Amino acid sequence: MRDGFIKIAAGTPALNVADCAFNARSCLDLIRQGEAQGIKVLCLPELCLTGYTCGDLFLQDTLLQGAEDALAYLLAETAGTDMLLVVGLPVRYRCKLFNCAAVLCRGRLLGLVPKLNLPNYTEFYEARWFSSGRELGEAGVSLPFAGQSTTLSPNLLFSCESLPGLIVGVEICEDLWVADTPSTRLALGGATLILNPSASDETVCKDAYRRTLLTATSGRLVCGYVYADAGWGESSTDLIYAGHSMVAENGVILAERRFETGLTLSELDLQKLAHERQRMSTYPADSAHFTTVPFSLNWEETVLTRPVPKNPFVPAGHGDRAARCQEILTLAALGLKKRLAHTGARTAVVGLSGGLDSTLALLITARAFDLLGRDRKDILAVTMPCFGTTSRTKSNAEVLAERVGAALKIIDIGPAVQVHFRDIDQAMDDFSVTFENGQARERTQVLMDLANQTGGLVIGTGDLSELALGWATYNGDHMSMYAVNAGIPKTLVRHLVAYAADEAQARDGRLTAVLRDILDTPVSPELLPPKEGEIAQKTEDLVGPYELHDFFLYYAVRWGFSPRKVYRLARYALEDTYDRTTILKWLKNFCRRFFAQQFKRSCLPDGPKVGSVTLSPRGDWRMPSDASAALWLAELEGLE
Repeated sequence: MRDGFIKIAAGTPALNVADCAFNARSCLDLIRQGEAQGIKVLCLPELCLTGYTCGDLFLQDTLLQGAEDALAYLLAETAGTDMLLVVGLPVRYRCKLFNCAAVLCRGRLLGLVPKLNLPNYTEFYEARWFSSGRELGEAGVSLPFAGQSTTLSPNLLFSCESLPGLIVGVEICEDLWVADTPSTRLALGGATLILNPSASDETVCKDAYRRTLLTATSGRLVCGYVYADAGWGESSTDLIYAGHSMVAENGVILAERRFETGLTLSELDLQKLAHERQRMSTYPADSAHFTTVPFSLNWEETVLTRPVPKNPFVPAGHGDRAARCQEILTLAALGLKKRLAHTGARTAVVGLSGGLDSTLALLITARAFDLLGRDRKDILAVTMPCFGTTSRTKSNAEVLAERVGAALKIIDIGPAVQVHFRDIDQAMDDFSVTFENGQARERTQVLMDLANQTGGLVIGTGDLSELALGWATYNGDHMSMYAVNAGIPKTLVRHLVAYAADEAQARDGRLTAVLRDILDTPVSPELLPPKEGEIAQKTEDLVGPYELHDFFLYYAVRWGFSPRKVYRLARYALEDTYDRTTILKWLKNFCRRFFAQQFKRSCLPDGPKVGSVTLSPRGDWRMPSDASAALWLAELEGLE
């Protein structure tokens, strides 16, 4: 349970209708399997000790006593089991029958939660046998059951003393499908995990709707959600039960099974949920109407199996990626469209280096002009070769401008920079930061003055990853009049350019070819002289792989994870590419640079937010420019 992870599962046992002893043994088999896999919370289906499809047998004393005896058996057999369990069964109280979830831990019956919403339409007839838990009142009732004294109430929360972030609420099947779900109240009362023992019959396409309900509910409530569905062994007289069990977290399905018995497991990230709830100022809290029942679990390391993508900013599926790229390009272009229209700018001035970022900025600018119905010839693409420019990047910049249809201006800034260096006594063989930044600032000056000449706007090319690392020359490429790439991380920049290359292939093979050559060019500011005509200065050799930095950025900024947790996730997701030493080295570098370079982010030009992470000082990220990284770096030192 370190770093807020806890292993949770839905279980679908094989059942025999009305054979409570068999069903209890089948449930115990799953519990033992879960115990061996480190599961700490296990939810089993609705009425699984009897079977959901018993019909009028629910009115038989023999069945009800068999269910109670089966629960007593499970309590005795799990007295030494370090697991919170939910098992479904019918419970009788004062001549009323309730469809209940029994909550167990270490042989204790912590409580009985009754179903509130009883479906009595189409194929469902639950009101024929059961009463709603609302009849028990808010406080519920105390009663002896399965050899223990317990509480039967719809208003129970189960709080883990050894893991304070784990608070469990229970709703049952139809409770999820109604307009006013019990899970809403449970989450507002503090529940971070909702368990749903269910018996949802299967019809064509019902699984898609069920999945939508689960993702929407877990996302809306910012919670974990375990849905344990009945499956094999339920009566097939009129219906089929497919065991569609799912584990969700904050709008994402982590694990799913259908047409199978067994365990559906993943790991809930309690820290992630806590961060999101505290971040949302609109997330209320109201625990006044709940009785909290404590329980405890042993603390131990949770082995991860949940999906953690290497590139969290990039969709994994090719189809999803194309749709996402199209959407991002449109969003960024819409932002620039508004700025161009508002200012009445006659031109858009783009510094074109032949690298990825300026390529993307030009592509977005072209889309904005198309949206405005304007001639792309009013885009002024300016390439400014200097001491580090290679023939490859210069040629690519020229071809790109031509294929996009922009006006191209080539300005060799070498002579101007040399004059400036003479003015400040900077030696031409002194390849210091002054040598590099002098070129960057000269380029910005040229772009700004050209914008003044043509009544235009300078379009910024720096991306989100560079903003995080401060990899920009202050008042050089750091500055523009509208920064279209400011919300796009480097790993996504590459996919956007690749998407543009694929999209152009049918109509313009030369554009596709130049875009693909740009994709193959090493990322470089090209501020140092080439070696044998090749790029001598590779950004990722200096600041580290952008794949790592974007991973760090996503989990540190979007989710507020500690350096230790980011390191653990990076090892889990990227261990086939980077060893521990490499990951730790660049994570330290990320933390140092992220804190030290905030002053550059504090005075950024405007730019559109297109994803869940942005570093705009006017938008999502407010951080003092002189904040210390000491705590973060100290935690990383402790990992060595």
